[in-house]
Amino acid sequence: MAKHRDVLFLTLRVFSATGGIEKVCKIVCKTLSDLKAISNKHNELAAKIPDGYIPNSIKEILVYSMYDATADVNEKYISSSLFKGFYQQKLSFSTAAIQKGIHSKIVILSHINLLSLGCIIKLLSPQTKLVLLAHGIEVWEPLSAIRKWMLTKCDRVICVSEFTKNAILAITKISDKKVLVLNNCLDPFLPAPITTGKNKDLQKKYGLKQHDVVLITLTRLSSKELYKGYDHVLGCLKNLSTLYPNIKYLIIGRYDEAEKVRLDIIIEKNQLKDHVIFTGYIMDIEIAEHYNLADMYVMPSKKEGFGIVFIEAMYYGLPVIAGNKDGSVDALLNGKLGYLVDPDNKAAVSNAIETVINNTNQFLPDRKLLLQHFGYEAYKQKLSNILQQLNPAVLKKK
Repeated sequence: MAKHRDVLFLTLRVFSATGGIEKVCKIVCKTLSDLKAISNKHNELAAKIPDGYIPNSIKEILVYSMYDATADVNEKYISSSLFKGFYQQKLSFSTAAIQKGIHSKIVILSHINLLSLGCIIKLLSPQTKLVLLAHGIEVWEPLSAIRKWMLTKCDRVICVSEFTKNAILAITKISDKKVLVLNNCLDPFLPAPITTGKNKDLQKKYGLKQHDVVLITLTRLSSKELYKGYDHVLGCLKNLSTLYPNIKYLIIGRYDEAEKVRLDIIIEKNQLKDHVIFTGYIMDIEIAEHYNLADMYVMPSKKEGFGIVFIEAMYYGLPVIAGNKDGSVDALLNGKLGYLVDPDNKAAVSNAIETVINNTNQFLPDRKLLLQHFGYEAYKQKLSNILQQLNPAVLKKK
């Protein structure tokens, strides 16, 4: 008989890519691993007490990843003994997921593209609780009738923002009692903020001077995702550079050729060559030093599910400007942590940048408030509460 598992987490990728969804998956792996360790300690204590109370017992967890290799695992987040990568072997992944899923109390899906697999598990094992993580644009886009139906078979849909929750409720017939919001959190392994001044080697590399006003955006630059708002920032720079000749815009992230060509045309047209720097991809260990170069983070997006980059920028002490029409509102706590602006109004974006330049101290993020809402410990407790509702605490039998 197959070994029973409390939680099976099915993902597309975790460790072999660096996008926002992969960051969420790493945090879920870390959380499940920590909750398992906590439960084991509680169970040891309960075993010594007659009729001992076992709270939210998660004895066994397992993570299956479709595209990662098992060797990709980072053991800071989860032990390799609890993680299996199928390295693009979709059939093997699906077969193994179903076999384990029907013997699990809870199956968590990292992406809507795994929903059909989850529904097969639910069909074969109706008592298994099915949980879907909903991030953003993948659930806002028009869904087929079958996907809408499959969503109603989930016991919980965990959304990263109120915006994503409202989008799901608007297009499906799923009960609003099943749809919850769990905001993303800061990675507990983020490099610490820099307190020793700006990195002179990086300043030299990018041609930055000590007194430059530096705006920063960190995102993937894709010709298929024209909603991040960095092109609107470029549109504002022409007038801003007249007011602030030393203004620089540091754009960090991979880019495809078509998008780079489009942005180069905007830069050439507005004579911004001396004000814009593309860094390309940087490694995670370089993030802290790059944020430390900047005076503010600006990304007036329109289709952000949540925006982990916003809370990361605030963790590094930067004032943040974000759009007010998507999940960015959650990341900025409805404006309590940063400056929300209409992303379609270039004048408003320009005014926001100018306001922050002239009043920087007024827009510095409240670190205590940030960690209270988006720290890892807060996230772990919230996810634990959700799982406890699906897998109630039990009394140890006499």
